[in-house]
Amino acid sequence: MKSRMRIFVAGMVLCFLIPSAAEAGVSVIGGLTHQKKAAPGEIYKGSIFLKNAGTNPEEIKIYQTDYLFRFDGTNDYGSPGKAERSNADWLNFNPHRLVIPPNGTIMVNYTVKVPSDANLVGTYWSMLMVEGIPKSSPLSTQPEKDKAKVGITQIMRYGIQMVTQISNSGERKLNFLETKLLKEDKRRILQIDMENTGQWWLRPSVWVELYGQDGRYIGRFDGGRKRIYPGTSVRDKVDLSNVPEGKYKALVVADSGGDYIFGANYILKFEE
Repeated sequence: MKSRMRIFVAGMVLCFLIPSAAEAGVSVIGGLTHQKKAAPGEIYKGSIFLKNAGTNPEEIKIYQTDYLFRFDGTNDYGSPGKAERSNADWLNFNPHRLVIPPNGTIMVNYTVKVPSDANLVGTYWSMLMVEGIPKSSPLSTQPEKDKAKVGITQIMRYGIQMVTQISNSGERKLNFLETKLLKEDKRRILQIDMENTGQWWLRPSVWVELYGQDGRYIGRFDGGRKRIYPGTSVRDKVDLSNVPEGKYKALVVADSGGDYIFGANYILKFEE
């Protein structure tokens, strides 16, 4: 494995979808990530297409947030432009409010103006939120008539990740924060927490290679693959339920492609 890689050994829609305009029949056409490589001073443009597959007009608002997340499941949708690597201030879009007719499609155009700053390096990102406005909301321009506003209204929203990569610059670094064995629903799970301590986003494929105490190869066990922005962290899990009891040497690998493969060595002891 070492012959094909540099291995660094340590001792959300992401695409994500939050409960949204989807139930009202509104969807985002294409992916929930818009990513572009650009140089300092460059200007680039793009479009987001929203479709209303329902039978009624749907009102939508679009707004910006920053986006950070941690391995413990917490997400921070902070004020736009405040995070260290936010590109929210580089982004302009139009319209901010719109009504999509039944079975109609609307285009939202955006322009990204990368600052002319030679110190920019790596990955910068923020979020565009696409949120439905219920007719029962006081913000609606098409309110319901003669209906009592009583009850619970579910509001759904899409989060579109807007990512700017400064050319191919920036360090690729990954830190293994903590690795522990757990029992979940009678399964033996290796839980792996990882943090991107570099300047470029990573999306590593994670797996575990087990070896006996005598060095005999036991097998490879695959985990998941998650996007990790600089300064954020994720949790992955690898199922080791089929491994017999005993003591093993483990190599945890996070493969981000090319030369950027990271690893950590552990000793694992499996007991019933």
